[in-house]
Formats: sequence, structure tokens, C-alpha cells
Amino acid sequence: MSRTVGAAGAATRTGRRRVLPVVALLAVLMMLAGCGTTPAEQTPAAAANTVPPFPTPSEATELPQTSATATAPPPATCADPTASLRPVTTAADGSPLPQPNVDAIRARGRLIVGLDTGSNPFSFRDPRSSELVGFDVDIASEIARQLFGDPRQLEFRIVSSAERERALVDGLVDVVVKTMSITCERRDQVDFSTVYYQAHQRVLVRNDSGVRGGADINGIADLHDRTVCVAGGTTSLTRIQQIVPTARIMRVTEWADCLVMMQQNQIDAVSTDDTLLAGMAAQDPYLAIVGESLSEEPYGVGIPPGHDDVVRLVNAALERIREDGTWNRIYDRWLTVLGPSPGPPTPRYVD
Repeated sequence: MSRTVGAAGAATRTGRRRVLPVVALLAVLMMLAGCGTTPAEQTPAAAANTVPPFPTPSEATELPQTSATATAPPPATCADPTASLRPVTTAADGSPLPQPNVDAIRARGRLIVGLDTGSNPFSFRDPRSSELVGFDVDIASEIARQLFGDPRQLEFRIVSSAERERALVDGLVDVVVKTMSITCERRDQVDFSTVYYQAHQRVLVRNDSGVRGGADINGIADLHDRTVCVAGGTTSLTRIQQIVPTARIMRVTEWADCLVMMQQNQIDAVSTDDTLLAGMAAQDPYLAIVGESLSEEPYGVGIPPGHDDVVRLVNAALERIREDGTWNRIYDRWLTVLGPSPGPPTPRYVD
């Protein structure tokens, strides 16, 4: 069975706090100081399952505005960042290719996958079962099936968008399946599978006028001097800073934090991939996606650098689910909010 390590889920904040009488408050503080479980006494499992609250405005980070005349550094270039290794197990002469990393994962008995719990509908906790579910979770399960013949032989480790590359480089996870766009800059640090989903960056606002971020925002051009929520460590953050340097950026850890800040009227808009924006809009009927696509965002499975055998195995799993209809079934399970299935992206190979 799969298991999860890391912060799990997210607490919902009502926005109202009951004020205790001073005497009662002092009594509570004395009780907390004199008894109860200290952090040092918690078991590792209890500590791992601690649920952090959504960030308050003081915990979110407002980035300084960039000068409208500042020149952004040119993006890194490469031949084709989405091209990956062909899913083969033998060399041109027929000899078997070495698979040391794949063998090590199989010997361990489980695939360690980095993702998060706040990217509905790609990876989030089912409110009824508390299990991690979503499009990315199903993709990860198919990789485990390719490895072991059993989609349940995996372990989830929760990583933020800003932690994805470091988790791979440091060997904390075998793969990252977390709405991770393939870019030349990221290819300098880690390897990628072929593209398993093609997303587009857009803008999310409240669809009622008279409130912050209402009907007067119709796209990227209307974000001048507006407060836009973006998760740190993402291509969405970099692109907003480049296209609208006068926007006020509120940087958070997880995309679910943006949803709560929008509902609390603390921001004007959210900008990221349409897949994640659709998940937020599905949770709140007063939100709507507006404007044209700002960019294409090709999602790939992140893999530690130099683990070519893992790259080839992941690509074999993706090739299988494209051909046998599994990819379309996963799409229909999670992404029909975006319209009918466009079909899986066509793979590109370098060899």
C-alpha cells in the first residue's frame, strides 16, 4: 500500500476567532505550560502528520515590484527541452543496458515519489478517505506498476514547488510527479521524462464585480498594480515578473494557499497553469479563469540527474498508458473540467 511522509492536507480557516476572557486565557496558558505532550515527546509518525494551517498575510511573502524598465535576464536555451531518452533496455549491439538505479528501487520494494497535497485536481487529499488522489497520483501509480507490477508499491513524500529540484539532486525521492514544467533551466539540474501533459498559464479572478479582483480583470494586461498570488519556485512566478513587472507579487508555498487568500479578499488574482486554476474554480463558484494563454507548460516527470535507466523506465510507462487508453481514462477521471480529452502529448526522443 502507498504511504505518505510529510505535511498532510490543509486546515480550513473560518476567518472568525472567538475571544476568550482574560482569566480563561491565562488558565489555558498555564495548563499548556504544565502538562500535555511536548514536541520532543511526539512520535515520528505524529510529527510527520502535523497539519500546518494556511498562511496568514504575515506568513506569505510580498515580493518587491520590479522596475518597468528593468531588463529581465534572457531564459536559458537548449535544443528541445522536452526530448527525452527512448524507452529501451538494450543497446544498439543487443547487449542489455545497465539498470543500477532501477535495480536499487526494486530491491527497496517501493517507489518514492515527490508531490504535494494542494494541487487539485493533480494531487490532493480526498476529503472522505484522506487518501492522496489526482491526475499526478495516477501517473505515479502507473510508474510503480511498470516497476513492480503493482501500482500500490509507492511512498509519497510531500515537497513544495521550490523544493522539487533539490529533492531530486539530494536523492530524497526517486521521481517528482508534481505539475513540473520542463524547461532548459531545470534541465541544467535534473532529468525529465517525455511530456505527459500540456498545460497553459492563465489568470484566475473573482467573477463578480464590486470586489477585489472582480470583473474589471480580463487578463494579464489588467494586472498592473494588482496583487497576484503565485507559488515560489515556479515558472509562473518568473513569467508574471517578466510580463507585468508592476504587479505586486504575493509568494506562497502551496497553490492551495492562493485559493484561501482569494476567498479572504487579500489578493486580486492568481496566475498559474490552467489545470491548477480549474481545480480552484471547481471549489468556488465565484472564481473564473480569464484571458488568453500566457505560455505552454509541458509537464514532465522529474528524475535525478544521471539516472538514465529510470528515465527510460518512466518513458516506457508513459508509452504504455498512451497506447492502451489508460492516459485517456486518467484524464476522464480528473480533468473533464477542462473539456474533452485532447489525447496524450506525442513523445519526442533524443536517441
